[in-house]
Amino acid sequence: MQLIYLLLIGLASGWLAGKILGEGNLGITGNLIVGVIGALVGGFLLGVLGIGIPSSLVGMLIAALLGSIVLLLLLRVIKQH
Repeated sequence: MQLIYLLLIGLASGWLAGKILGEGNLGITGNLIVGVIGALVGGFLLGVLGIGIPSSLVGMLIAALLGSIVLLLLLRVIKQH
């Protein structure tokens, strides 16, 4: 069941991050990849900063969204060079 939550949260956060940053349509696979990696990045960054997130779906979605935004911004910088 947790795998299904991870995939759904990854899909939603990847899609939201793409819309927020105007990255266009990444497709289902692109959104899923960005979202799942973003969830890992977001959880790591918030942990390093000492910010606890609630273990609810909303808390996980927020962490994944923040990580997805950071990931897309990093990819944008790398792409420009």
